[in-house]
Amino acid sequence: MLNCAAIVGRLVADPELHKTNTGVSVCSFTVAVDRSFVRQGEERQADFIDIVAWRNTAEFICRYFTKGSLIAIDGSIQTRNYEDRNGNKRKSTEIIANNVHFCGPKAGDSNGGRMEGAAVYQPEPSFSTVDEGDFKEIPEDDLPF
Repeated sequence: MLNCAAIVGRLVADPELHKTNTGVSVCSFTVAVDRSFVRQGEERQADFIDIVAWRNTAEFICRYFTKGSLIAIDGSIQTRNYEDRNGNKRKSTEIIANNVHFCGPKAGDSNGGRMEGAAVYQPEPSFSTVDEGDFKEIPEDDLPF
């Protein structure tokens, strides 16, 4: 079975760090993710996805991300049932973050995150040298396919 989720979006509010009764760090927040299609004559819509991060990941998010930050998250989808204050049964679906990554510019970056004039490393392709004496040519009519 496979349960993988990967999203890129913007935080809709500043994340807040909380501690469980046993002292484990947890952070819950919502990410707005634009849909990949737009109907003609309509504005692009977004989905608002709830995220939960634990321990060091939660602390990292609360330290470095704020409302509006572009974030990439990979994790797994989890559903849970609970009862609200009025006794109504509810179901929640959220992504449990395994890894998070920066996607946008640093705060205060006046360049808009563009890396003008930045060098890009592209390694040269390498080819191993082969002694052609190790091979012999096979006539086409002897090929097995």
